[in-house]
Amino acid sequence: MFNSKVIVIVSVIIIVLVVLYITGKKSVHHEIMINAIPDKVWSVLINTETYKEWNPIMLVLKGEVQEGNTVTYQFSQDEKNKSEIPSQVKKIIKNELLHQGGGVPLILTFNHMYILEQEGDKTRVTIHEDYDGIWVNFWNPKPVQGAYARLNEALKKRVESLN
Repeated sequence: MFNSKVIVIVSVIIIVLVVLYITGKKSVHHEIMINAIPDKVWSVLINTETYKEWNPIMLVLKGEVQEGNTVTYQFSQDEKNKSEIPSQVKKIIKNELLHQGGGVPLILTFNHMYILEQEGDKTRVTIHEDYDGIWVNFWNPKPVQGAYARLNEALKKRVESLN
């Protein structure tokens, strides 16, 4: 009798965790148009040493933004919420894509991209981040969405001030 109760409880827990994992998907997305060609935007975005001068959201604490490297950022979601986030640089396509990811597998992972698209003499910059995992069901990504909007605005201001 005791064994069958334990088996039922463990089975229910496993089923709940599987359902939470499968349904644990969210994303944030922000686009902005910058009055500069991708090369100028890229040079600001990739120069992490100057982030402290213009970027209120992300500061590099350690690591270098190169494919395969792990970079640890201080992410400032808002004035009160700051956290250290290690991120692996998955792919870089100069003037087009910076793709990073990380997190805790099964619990909460992120897949982060900066996408640059030239439109005439302007650049559309998209920050897109997908989240997967059990904890995603209990987490609100709206503050992160707001932080990425502020980051894009700061990038625009910085790039356009250099023109």
